Amino acid sequence: MSGSAERVVFVNDRPGLESLLTGGTIARLRSDGAEVIVLFGSASAGFPSAGSLSAADSDVRAAMAALDVSDWRMLPAASGAQSLAEAVADVLDEVQATAVVLGAADDTLRTAAAGAAGSLNVPVFEHRRVTDAVGRLLVAIDVSGQVDQKLRAIAAYPRLWSVTGHAVKAVGPVGSVGRVGRVGPVGPVELPVTIGGTETFLRLSPEHAPDAQAAPGPLNRGLAAVVALLTGVVFGVLGTIAHQATVSIGSVTVPIGLILALSGITALLVGLRLVLGGRMAVLSSAIGLLGTIFILSLRSTGGSVLVPEGIPGLLWTVVPTLVATIVLAWPRIPARPGSA
Repeated sequence: MSGSAERVVFVNDRPGLESLLTGGTIARLRSDGAEVIVLFGSASAGFPSAGSLSAADSDVRAAMAALDVSDWRMLPAASGAQSLAEAVADVLDEVQATAVVLGAADDTLRTAAAGAAGSLNVPVFEHRRVTDAVGRLLVAIDVSGQVDQKLRAIAAYPRLWSVTGHAVKAVGPVGSVGRVGRVGPVGPVELPVTIGGTETFLRLSPEHAPDAQAAPGPLNRGLAAVVALLTGVVFGVLGTIAHQATVSIGSVTVPIGLILALSGITALLVGLRLVLGGRMAVLSSAIGLLGTIFILSLRSTGGSVLVPEGIPGLLWTVVPTLVATIVLAWPRIPARPGSA
């Protein structure tokens, strides 16, 4: 819920469930300026066939308009979980998704979407009722300001739902509307239901997201920290040696060495945070870098110094510390999907 930088993909079995299960969260994300893309995994009675979603479908259009969503798609017919996962991954890569929200009950679609998100390092959240996740830590989203939008979106599907006040019930037997009562791997929604001001989600860890990339183990994290430490030492030595270099352009003296040295250490620390996500490697690299700068800035027994007094020397000892502090303290850098 960090605002306009978010690009969240909601995956559901069929039109209608996105409004019932996650309509409030979708509306809140859109009110915060985030991009929302809704994917439907299969067609059902009264809706377009798989592979297309006609703009003439008034129910879907009305629901999406109520939630302020302009991008919704029907996933193509897939012959198996692998091809379905590839189709979902293509969408996630195209929109540069920062999160995936699952409302799918179909095991094939759920597994494919979670696996595609995991392969691209995109966080996965699954809609869960509180009673379906006893003992698990849920993410609760306050959607009290979006309840009216959610109700309008639900009411846009008169062939599925009947809305009276804040109460929603299925139209006809559940079986006649494509098992709309089932919302997840843990059980059905009991209809009628009263729409409240909170929607809850369970964040899936890599071991619960099928086919997701496994989290690095302690050995790999330790090795990464050692490599980052040595890299920081190397950058500290090279930067200390080069930071006093200058180039004269006419009457202007450009501190080319300082510029390259500061650019290099910034790229190193920011790159480690972006690629690895965590702070351990950045901290190790910063320790190697700043420790090396400190040691080399001391006067040697022979009286020579590598970091003489002056503006370049001052900047070389202060700026790396500021850069390391900012990169380490930054609360969250959204993961940018890469290749599987």
